[in-house]
Amino acid sequence: MDAVAATRTDVPARLDRLPWSGFHRLVIAALGITWILDGLEVTLAGAVAAALQQSPRLHLSAQQVGLTGSSYLAGAVLGALFFGHLADRLGRKRLFNVTLGVYLVATALTALSWNFPAFAVFRFFTGAGIGGEYAAINSAIQELIPARIRGRVDLAVNGSFWIGTALGAVGSVWLLDPHLLPPDLGWRLAFGSGAMLGVFILYLRRFLPESPRWLMTHGRVAEAERVVAEIERRVALDAGPLPPAPERSGIALVAPRRLSLGVVARTLLRLYPARTVLGLVLMAAQAFCYNAIFFTYALILTRFFAVAPDRIGLYLLPFAIGNVAGPLLLGPLFDTLGRKPMIAATYALAGLLLALSGALFAASLLGAVSQTLIWTVVFFFASAAASAAYLTVGESFPLELRALAIALFYAFGTLLGGVGGPLLFGVLIASGARSRILLGYLLGAVLMLAAAAIELRLGFSAEGRPLEEIAPPLSLQRGEGGRGAASSVPPLL
Repeated sequence: MDAVAATRTDVPARLDRLPWSGFHRLVIAALGITWILDGLEVTLAGAVAAALQQSPRLHLSAQQVGLTGSSYLAGAVLGALFFGHLADRLGRKRLFNVTLGVYLVATALTALSWNFPAFAVFRFFTGAGIGGEYAAINSAIQELIPARIRGRVDLAVNGSFWIGTALGAVGSVWLLDPHLLPPDLGWRLAFGSGAMLGVFILYLRRFLPESPRWLMTHGRVAEAERVVAEIERRVALDAGPLPPAPERSGIALVAPRRLSLGVVARTLLRLYPARTVLGLVLMAAQAFCYNAIFFTYALILTRFFAVAPDRIGLYLLPFAIGNVAGPLLLGPLFDTLGRKPMIAATYALAGLLLALSGALFAASLLGAVSQTLIWTVVFFFASAAASAAYLTVGESFPLELRALAIALFYAFGTLLGGVGGPLLFGVLIASGARSRILLGYLLGAVLMLAAAAIELRLGFSAEGRPLEEIAPPLSLQRGEGGRGAASSVPPLL
C-alpha cells in the first residue's frame, strides 16, 4: 500500500492530552473490576479450602484442593488465548459481555457442585471467563488512559485484585462460620456472591465505547475520531475546557494488516525478541510466587498454625490490604522514577523477603499473626511487581496484537510458573515437613530475583510515552516519522 492510500489521524494525541475525569473513572470502575472478581474468586478458593475438605458433600483432599487451583489457572490460560485473539480481531467492547457471561454462569455452577470432578470443571470455566477478561480489558485500559499517568493507573487497576481478596476474606468469615450456616452451604454462597457482583458490572459496561486506538488500526479511522469526539465532550463537561492537541501529532496509517500466526511470530521473535524474553520472565516469576503461595495460604494456616477454617478470612484481610497498598503507593514512582528501576527493585525486594519469610517459617519462629504480617510486607512489593508485569507486556507490542500478546504472555507465564505451583505446594504441605515447604519458598525467591536481574538488562523506558511511540502500529505508513509519531522501524528493546 503506498503513501497515497494512507490516512492521517491524531486520535492517540487527543486521547493522551485529556485531563483526568469522570470518564476515566468509569473506565476503571467498569473494566478494572475484573481484577476484583479474580481476587474474589482466588480468595474464596483459598479461604474455603479447609471448608471443602470438611464438606460432607465434597470432602476434598489437600491434593484435590491444589488440583482445583490448577484447574482454575488452566482455564484462565486457555480463556485468555481464545478471547485474546477475538479481542484483537473483533474489538475490545464486543468481548466484554461474552467473557463476563462465561464467568457468571461458571461461578454460579461452582456454587452448585456435587462432587470433585464437577467442582474442578466449573472452576476451569470460571478461570476461562476471567482469563478472557484479562486480554481485552488490559488492552482497553492502557489504550484509553493518558500516557502521563498510564503506569500508576495500570498498577492500581491490577492491584485491585486485592480489593476482591479483602471482600472475599471478610465475607468468608461470616459465610464459613458453622454457627451461622451449615458447613455445606457457606462455601456455596461464597462462590455465588461473585455472580451477583458480575450482574452489576454488566450494567456499567453499557456506557463504555470501543477503543478508538483499536478502531483506527483496523481501518475505521472516521469512526475512531467520532468516538474520541464523544469522549472529549464527556470529559469537557466534567473537567472544563480541554487543552489543544500537540501540533504535528498525527500518524499516518495504511490498510490494516491481517493478523496471521506468521505476523505474530515475526513481531514477537524478530522485531521484539528482548521484550519477548523480558515479558515471559516477569510473568512466569510472579505467577509462581503468587499462585503457589496464595492458593495454599489457608492450608498453611490451618495445618501449621491451627487456625479454624472460619477464621481464615481474618488473616487474609491484612495480607490483602498490603497487596492493595503496594501498587497504590508505589505506582506513581513508575511514572516518575521510571519503569526499569522500579520493576527491578520491586521484584528483588519481594524475592529477598520471601526467602527470609521461608527461613523463619522453617525454623518455627513465626506464629499465625507474625507469619501473616511478614507475608503482608513481602507482597506489598510483590503486588506492585506483578502488576508491573502486565503493564510491561501491554506496552511492549503494537496495537494490532496487544490483546493477543497479553494473553500469550499470561498463558505462557502461568503455564511456566503458575499451574504447577499450587499442585507442588499442595504436595509439600501434605508432607507436613516445614523444611520441604521452605524449598518451595526458596524457588519462588530465586525466580523473583532472576526476573529483577533480567529487567535491569532488558527493560526499556515507557514512562510518559504514547503507546504508538513505544511500539509503532503494524499499519503505520512506511517512513512515517516526526514529532509525536513513531518511527516505522521498531526498536529491538
